[in-house]
Order: sequence, then C-alpha cells, then structure tokens
Amino acid sequence: MTSALMPNYQRLDIAFEHGEGPYLYAADGRRYLDFGAGVAVTALGHCHPHLVEVLKEQADRLWHCSNLYRIPGQERLAERLAEASFADAALFCNSGAEAIECGLKLVRKYHDAAGDPGRYRVITCTGAFHGRTLATIAAGGSPKHLAGFDPVVDGFDQVPFGNLNKVRAAITGETAAILVEPIQGEGGINPATAEFLRGLRAAADEYGLLLFFDEVQCGLGRTGRLFAHEWAGVAPDVMALAKGLGGGFPVGACLAAGKAAGALTPGSHGSTFGGNPLAMAVGNAVLDVVLADGFLEHVRAVGASFREKLAGLAGKHPRVLGEVRGVGLMLGLKCVVANATVVRRLMDNGLLSVPAADNVVRLLPPLIVGEDEIDEAVAIIDQSCAELAETAT
Repeated sequence: MTSALMPNYQRLDIAFEHGEGPYLYAADGRRYLDFGAGVAVTALGHCHPHLVEVLKEQADRLWHCSNLYRIPGQERLAERLAEASFADAALFCNSGAEAIECGLKLVRKYHDAAGDPGRYRVITCTGAFHGRTLATIAAGGSPKHLAGFDPVVDGFDQVPFGNLNKVRAAITGETAAILVEPIQGEGGINPATAEFLRGLRAAADEYGLLLFFDEVQCGLGRTGRLFAHEWAGVAPDVMALAKGLGGGFPVGACLAAGKAAGALTPGSHGSTFGGNPLAMAVGNAVLDVVLADGFLEHVRAVGASFREKLAGLAGKHPRVLGEVRGVGLMLGLKCVVANATVVRRLMDNGLLSVPAADNVVRLLPPLIVGEDEIDEAVAIIDQSCAELAETAT
C-alpha cells in the first residue's frame, strides 16, 4: 500500500485505537501493556482522568492567543517548576529538541552579555542524544544521526561519558557550557555516577561555565525523584524538560537559574505555539499528580521491585539477557540476542518496550504502574526469554 507519509520512520505494523492507564488497545481489539509509554511521554498512563478533565475544560475556553500577551497558565507552571527545582525561570516550547535549542542559545547569549562572545562551544558526551535538529544531532554526535547532514553544525566538543579528566582536558577559552544527560536514555540507559556529576559542577564553577542538564527523558519523576540530578546532590544552571511534562501533550521547557535565567532578553528567542493555554493547563495538571504526597515514593518502591525482578530474569535467562540498568522506572535490559528481536517478541506476547543503543531494551512504564502490572510484565518477559532461548538452541 502506497502512503503519502514520508518514509523516515520504520513503523511496526500495528495501530492503537484507545488507551487506559498502562494499557493500549489495538484496532483488532488486542490489549497491550505499555512499558514504552510513548518513549517516556505518557508518564501518568493513557487518558489519566485529571489530565482529561483539565484539557477538556481548557479546550472549552481558549486554545491559543500567542506569546504577544500574558498567559496565566505559563506564569503558574513556571512558578511551580521554579519552586520545586534549582531554577528561577522557565521558557516554554513544544518538544525536547526545542528545549535543548533554547538552552544552547541561552548559553551563548549569557556569555555574550558577560562581554565574552568568543565562548560558544559546548562539551557533550559520547552516547548522548539531544534531539533531531541540525544543532542537536551535532551535540549528540551519533554517526548514524549525522549521516547525510553535512556540514555538521560547529560548536560541540565530545568526550567519553563519565570521564571527568577528559571533560577538564577539553575545556578551552572558547568553552561556554557542559551539556549532559544525568541518565542517557537513547544511549542505552546509562546513569552518570554521582561523582561524575559533582565533578562537572566543580569544573563548571572553576572555569566559569554553565552546567546544562538534559532531563527530557529522565526528568519529571521518572527516576523516583522529581529530577534525576537530585540523586547526586548537584544542581545545573540550565535544564531541558519535555516528554513527561505534558503527559502526552506536546510541551517542553528550558529552566535556568541565576544570571542565566535572564539571558534571553525580549526578541532574542520565541515560539509561536510554545506555552499555549492547552499545553499549560495539562502541564499544571501533571504537576498536580507528580507533586502529590506519596507519588514519588511510589515510583521509587515500584521501581526497586521491578529492578529486582528483572535481575532475577537476567540470571534465569543468560542466553537472552545480560544485565539490568537504570534507576526508578527508567530501566534497561542489556541483551545477548539482538534487542530488536526481544522487542518484537515482547510485543507479540503483549508487552510494549523501546529499543536503545548498546543492544538495550528500554522499559519505561507509566509512573502510575502498580505491582500487578509489574508482575504481568515480568511474566511476559520471562515467557519471551524462554521462547527466544529455545529458538537459539
């Protein structure tokens, strides 16, 4: 069948008609346990009642008015994010890549305003993923993502993830910032050590750099704390958010603290749709749930239980699974067989997951998941691994 869609996606031949909580329902009526969550986007599951109610109410009042005018929902969401984080201010956009782009512009503008416009380069790490725009694929540095898009956007110096000595050696008089994911998602669920993040903070302070965290995938409660960097006890100067911030509605945010929070002056950056009333209503509704008493404790408890059970499966099926990685409900299975094969077998058996680099299968369930759904997922993984091990013999 010929499609008018551009052929840039390798889609699986399945279409979903509706979802509820941690489940998706296909056009043929089959139910799937969704542990991909739209790549960590539907953080509160599908059709969360509070999000649905708030979105419908806002849709009846106002969809769009542009950033030519005050948008009270933006003011409220920015205040709440600042109160719950290191930040002093937020700028809203539509996606993670836009949030990273905003941060990259902010970094340059900050140093320009300080009288040092020659500081524009950003240190990034191997295995990183920061988006699909020309600048963000250059920041990520993946040959696969860069192929066909020469010349590569200048301004990025890549070092090995987790190697503080290499980071410090890469700092020059042109360095403006260090950009890193506290937990690499696309790169294979690779958590940075607390020592590495603390060392980055110290290096940034020593050399007058901005520390820029990409928490697009690992933020908003995914690890059992509101932000993943909190586990290391450090704070960035700039941070990008998206994915779970909208619970499925397109929204991103760039947060900043101190003088960096005022770097983007009127006219220096903007977005037609960013922070529109619909997105802000949903973003505030997400925070209503995630910041409620006991919510993050639930994520930590369920995440610890899930990881322990996955470790048991890795020990039981060494011909299929290697190790378990990650924190909270951002977990990965390093596979012995091809991860694409595992993802497909899990789907055939009713569990949705997401592949990642380094032959990893990502498990990113909605944060509202309970022990019953965890046990259901574990049973499917167990069955799938047994089937794959039998095929491999």
